[in-house]
Amino acid sequence: MTRGTPIPETVTLHVPFRVVKRGGRKEMQLPEGASHTRRTDSTLVKALARAFRWKRMLESGEFTTIAELAEREGIAPSYMTRVLRLTLLAPDIVEAILDGTQAPEVTLARMLNDVPLVWERTEWRLD
Repeated sequence: MTRGTPIPETVTLHVPFRVVKRGGRKEMQLPEGASHTRRTDSTLVKALARAFRWKRMLESGEFTTIAELAEREGIAPSYMTRVLRLTLLAPDIVEAILDGTQAPEVTLARMLNDVPLVWERTEWRLD
């Protein structure tokens, strides 16, 4: 547009993306090759924080069993056990989650139900 061109009332902008469900919420997924912005998954970060807090409470002797701690927290012991498994992740995986550089497939639901025994770098980092 130049200065002499009248400004149109409507401007149409086409942005290629698709909507995907991630951790129970919808997100826009950019096409391959587009630059990825770092965005932390707050649900996953919150679960990590809870897991390490619960681990600390158990290790300190404040609670002697997972069942006792789960009762105090008002959650099922089986859920607490699955969340506590997050404390076994390698430090670089935890760092990727906190930085928001984990792969889109790394969600809380997947981490609680389908944690692989062997991790390959391409599975959990966007790098």
